[in-house]
Amino acid sequence: MKPTPAASGRPPGFVFREQGTLRRLISATSALHCETLPLSKLAHRFGTPLYVYSAATIRQRIEMFERAFRKFPHTICYSVKANSNLSILRLLAKMGCGFDVVSGGELARVIRADKRAANRIVFSGVGKTREEMLPAIRAGILLFNLESESELQVIADCASRLKKAAKIAFRVNPDVPAKTHPYISTGLQKHKFGVPISEARGLYAKASAMKYLVVAGVSVHIGSQITDMKPFAASMERVAELVLKLRSDGHDIQYVDAGGGLGISYDGTSSRFEDSVVGYAEALLRPLRSLGVHILLEPGRSVVAPAGVLLTRVLYKKSNGAKQFLVVDAAMNDLIRPSLYQAHHEIVPVCVVSQSAPDETVDVVGPICETGDFFARDRTLPSLNEGDLVAILDAGAYGMALASNYNTRPRPAEVLVDGKSAKVVRRRETIADLMRQEV
Repeated sequence: MKPTPAASGRPPGFVFREQGTLRRLISATSALHCETLPLSKLAHRFGTPLYVYSAATIRQRIEMFERAFRKFPHTICYSVKANSNLSILRLLAKMGCGFDVVSGGELARVIRADKRAANRIVFSGVGKTREEMLPAIRAGILLFNLESESELQVIADCASRLKKAAKIAFRVNPDVPAKTHPYISTGLQKHKFGVPISEARGLYAKASAMKYLVVAGVSVHIGSQITDMKPFAASMERVAELVLKLRSDGHDIQYVDAGGGLGISYDGTSSRFEDSVVGYAEALLRPLRSLGVHILLEPGRSVVAPAGVLLTRVLYKKSNGAKQFLVVDAAMNDLIRPSLYQAHHEIVPVCVVSQSAPDETVDVVGPICETGDFFARDRTLPSLNEGDLVAILDAGAYGMALASNYNTRPRPAEVLVDGKSAKVVRRRETIADLMRQEV
């Protein structure tokens, strides 16, 4: 079989072990582990499909961001939408992280995970409701990122009703193109997000005149899965210019929320991720160094995507003419990224018995009655048998967070591994769970 792409850009949470030694990715007669635990044993113990997360990888990724930004006042506000499991949120809170939330439900999750993290929460999103704003104001969150003049009026009403101050920023749209999938690009004027940067000064003037609102920052976010640093630098240069203008207007701008969006290499072929973080930091900080602001960062995918795999078992091998299929027990309801974004995820066998096993070109598909239910098309993999386990890599972000019950399929269990410990952090759903809310 051909070796999986080089592991230079991959974290150490998932490794193949051979005869007691560690080898990144595939080697002969080897088994994939999460930290110290064989994935085959986790599958036997907890069943499949199964999400498995590495706590060590999450810690490592946060530490990379902390090192890169250590000389500049900053707070890492983990983007909860990437993976909102309570145990992962608790792990991040213990590391001192803040959180970026985009709904009242995510706000409640963070407070449930750690009440002390409330003052490190940034509330983003284009459609916040009064019912979501009120508990956020009561909790004393760090910052609201506003996205329209109408939203400004609503939060002013909510703060006045509670007679409690709310710190606000406007998310400005810098009209900077990001080279990413169109569904996750957010920085152009044709997108629904933010306010035109040219209109920002007028909106800030209105906000500063409203009782209980405290103008505190400027926010920007241009998209996700971005690996070219030039768009980050261009957007931050425009934000820096705006900060100077707003300060000349008399506004005390303390924070710049740079958003998130730093991508990862899903095929594992890029340079070391820490080099990407260093480049990202330089792109953001160069325009801000002389401004004396506190930078807020919202990484999500780059923290948890490589920390998770989706384990699934081969149910059937079949062929339709020359076309070969592996039907596995996971499906698009468990991991929709390949179907929704045409996203690439590396797929590797959990146990590799021999380097001499022949390769096959197959479609890896699930049981759902949709042609779009696939994880890979025309993928070259070592020959696998019915009953074999495979791991879909880099599935920690927007995997379980986007999972559904389509075809009345219970969602997978989630397991968090920390060294020699493995605990269920979300139990597997049952059919009874799915019926319980129906009348």
